[in-house]
Amino acid sequence: MAYDNNSSNPFVHTAKIKTDISNLTDHLREDITKMDDPSAKALFEVTAEVLTGLKKAFVDFEKKNEKAWQS
Repeated sequence: MAYDNNSSNPFVHTAKIKTDISNLTDHLREDITKMDDPSAKALFEVTAEVLTGLKKAFVDFEKKNEKAWQS
């Protein structure tokens, strides 16, 4: 499905953002395997974990799992 940047449907945009977050998370975790610096590895892993939590917030919004997202 093509991304419609002009859509007023928030789920079109949340789906795109979730994909972007997943791609960035995967990239970070791939890069960890290429590094020797423990501090850099930790930074990339923490960043990946934070992004995973952020992606969960988008999923919760879509599923209305949190009170804040309910009408």
